[in-house]
Amino acid sequence: MLSGPVWSKKLRDEIALAVIGQDMVVERLLVALLSNGHVLLEGMPGLAKTLLIKSLGSTLGVQFERIQFTPDLLPSDVVGTMIFSPKDGSFKVHKGPIFANLVLADEINRAPAKVQSALLEGMQERQVTIGGNTHPLPKPFLVMATQNPVEQEGTYPLPEAQTDRFLFKLLVEYPSAEEEALMLARWGQVTTAPALKAVSSGDELLSLRATVDQIHVSPAIEAYMLALVRGTRALTVADDKGFRLLTFGASPRASLALYTASRALSWLRGADFVNPAVVQEIAPDVLRHRIGLTYEAEAAEQTADKIVAQVLEKTAVPVL
Repeated sequence: MLSGPVWSKKLRDEIALAVIGQDMVVERLLVALLSNGHVLLEGMPGLAKTLLIKSLGSTLGVQFERIQFTPDLLPSDVVGTMIFSPKDGSFKVHKGPIFANLVLADEINRAPAKVQSALLEGMQERQVTIGGNTHPLPKPFLVMATQNPVEQEGTYPLPEAQTDRFLFKLLVEYPSAEEEALMLARWGQVTTAPALKAVSSGDELLSLRATVDQIHVSPAIEAYMLALVRGTRALTVADDKGFRLLTFGASPRASLALYTASRALSWLRGADFVNPAVVQEIAPDVLRHRIGLTYEAEAAEQTADKIVAQVLEKTAVPVL
């Protein structure tokens, strides 16, 4: 059986042929694959979000589909529809692009809520309903969505019910000066993208998930995770001055996400147990999209990451 560092290195080395930098984002995507969770990537256009996800699908050797979300997209364009066959007078199922192992929902917040909600059943239940019949989605199945910051014109913020389905919300930042110079040196005069080969498979991924499930999580770490999640809910209560930071805190799904993601990250780094440092490192990615800031908090220039940092600072760290 492959070790976490070996599996991680062979995928990351292959992805690095097409994507320069973004090491943390690549690692989190691998964690999501091992945790059977979906990922929401947010960043300005041109930061290789789409290229990164497409490269990940190539290195895994799984079926990849891309859906470009636009204001005129229909739910049937995502999940599929029933088509009438004149030959025998019957209706047949035409499956949509969601029937793939790795689905890229590109610029998901460019489409209205009814189209965004078309993904909900597939993301949560790993199945979709077409014409009254339920159709299972292939295994593994992962949705990786990109979105531009909601401040941009023509975007629709995702509803809380959908953002909670994402294991992570990752913020894609601009590359460093050295990384951007390397991009120019490598691809400035080349018009073709590098061809990536499959260095893993869907079956291998499914087998590795069973190994990740064996990573030990002590009762003290479990209590620490719960304290962090419940600490966000405590901020929904107003203080003596009537000021409160959050309209809602993280849901129980956040506790499960923090648990599974911490185990996967520990395995990727070669550990056989979860320590507090791993939980602290991954908590912002798990929690930032699961809390709702009040108008007062936004006026005070608070952000989701700042509030999560406050919760981490105030929560007692267990000693193993």
